[in-house]
This record gives sequence, C-alpha cells and structure tokens, in this order.
Amino acid sequence: MNIGVLSTIGQTPLIELTRVLEEVPVRLFAKLESFNPGGSSKDRPASFIIRQGIANGTIGPDTVVIESSSGNMGIGLAQACAYYGLRFICVIDPKTTLQNRQILRTYGAELDLVTQPDPRTGEFLQARIDRVRALRYKYPCSFWPNQYANEHNAQAHHQTMKEIITELKGDVDYLFVSTSTCGTLRGCREQIREQKLKTKVVAVDALGSLIFGGEKAKRLIPGHGAAVRPKLFLSGMADQVVHVSDLDCITGCRHLVRREAILAGGSSGGVLMSIEKIKHELPAGASCVLILPDRGERYLDTIYSNEWVREHFGDVEYLWNPERLQECEMETEMAPTGSY
Repeated sequence: MNIGVLSTIGQTPLIELTRVLEEVPVRLFAKLESFNPGGSSKDRPASFIIRQGIANGTIGPDTVVIESSSGNMGIGLAQACAYYGLRFICVIDPKTTLQNRQILRTYGAELDLVTQPDPRTGEFLQARIDRVRALRYKYPCSFWPNQYANEHNAQAHHQTMKEIITELKGDVDYLFVSTSTCGTLRGCREQIREQKLKTKVVAVDALGSLIFGGEKAKRLIPGHGAAVRPKLFLSGMADQVVHVSDLDCITGCRHLVRREAILAGGSSGGVLMSIEKIKHELPAGASCVLILPDRGERYLDTIYSNEWVREHFGDVEYLWNPERLQECEMETEMAPTGSY
C-alpha cells in the first residue's frame, strides 16, 4: 500500500492525441505530468532530492531548505517539505505569479522576494541565487537543492523515461522535451542510452534563452528557457533543438484545450508547436512523445486571458479558433507580394 501523498508522484498517464495537429502524419502521445500531486513534472526531482538528503544525513529535522524558484520547482519542494515537516524558504522575484505565491504560502513556504535584478547581468535569476547564498550564510544548518546543478534532478527523470518506454514497449521514435534546468532532458537521454534505444531527442527551448546559444531576449512565458546555461547541461543531450516564441506557447496551449480538452501550462504549448515547426522532417507514422510539464490553471491570468494576450501581442483572435487560424494562413498565402 502506498503511504503519503509523495507516493503518488510518477506513473502519470501517457495518452494518444488524435485531434490536434491532425495534418501531421505521425502518432502523437502526451505524457501528462500535471497528474502529479503538486501539478507538475518538478514534483519528481523535488521529492527525490529531499528524500536523498534525508537518507544521507544532509537534511535533518532542523535543516532549513532554501531554493530559488518562481514556479513549479518551488511548489514541488514546498509540498515535500510540508510532508516531512521541514522549514522551506523560497526565493522569488516580481515575475512570480500571485497564484504561485499563494500556493507556496499555503504549503507553508516562506517567501523571500528579490526586487532588483543582478546589476551585472540584468537578470533576476542571478540575483535570486545570490540571495540563496546569503540566506545559507544566515542559516548555517541549511540545504540548497540547487536544481540547476544537482544531478539528482536528472536522475529523478530516469523514471519518467522508463514509464514511457514501458507504455510504448520501447517504440519511441521522437521525444520532445521542454528545457530549463535540463533535468528532464538529461535524465531522459541517459535512460535512452542505457536502454540502447534509437529515440531521437528534440529539445524545445525558448527564443531568448541561452541554454543552446543564441541572443538573450525578453521572455514572458515562464517555465522554460534560462538566462544562463545550467550546470546540468551536457553537449549531445539533444539530437535537435527547436526554439519557440511566447506566441507559439500561447497558440499551442489554446489548441490543446480546444481540440484535446487538455488545460496545460505554457511550456506544453511550446512543445506542441515545436512539432508544427519540424513536421516536414518527421517520417510518416513515427511515434512522437511530448512531455507536457504542468497544468494550465496557473496561467489563467496570462496565456488563457484574452485581455493579457491582446495587451502583449495584439488582436490574435485565431488563437481561440483553429478554423480562423487556417483562414488567416490562407489569406496570408493569397496576399500579393509586399502587402500586409
């Protein structure tokens, strides 16, 4: 018998998508990580890291867990710390949504807000990490999960890939993975190599992210991409990299909810639209697995808000209406050269 809520982490559903991207001649499967009790794939490494720390004596009853997170990892750690009765301080920045702050507080986390970005890089991530280091000095009996460098992050996702392999009996031609800490990407790749599978791994990164190079740019959709290359990054983890925009993420999310009734988070929409971007490269009949990291309720004020979308992207009503999207594409194709 399973004991405690953390025992329900993992074994998330793998379902076939039959209504979205119908014109792409491949089999699409979605790994619904939203079914984890904390609502995201980050439940896996959060729980695993805390359990490993307790097992090896790094974490004791009086240890203060301190981490920098603006979203799902913080929530996963808050859940695990609440279960084990540990004090948890989560360092956040102004971009952290009010809903995520409320969830963190409800689990008992203490929030430490960084109000100014790092003056050297202009990024909040570095400022948050600097605050973590300062808090660790203040609390000598403390533990930093350090999600961007802790190999237990990647090891937790060996199980994610094992579940996919078991469900599809190893018949996985392509795996599409959103990237941030690189934990999911690295963990799945390691398991693919261990199982000697021929699965091609497609890393889905945000435009403006620096994980795979490129130029830094402003990003509105949290949950994927990073302003620095994580220490978990290893060259060769991905066979291919696809960059998606904020608007791609919004479009993908709205197509998922309208066509498949899946209310998913921002990076999930990006993963879906990455297939649209490389659909002509995919062989007919290929088995493609998409890891959808989290649920969409945390994005109701942004991705699923028409007002927010209009404010940042203009009038893009076709995002709610796939048929209108096709009409817009046809109008664009028929427009004379030089017209707008």
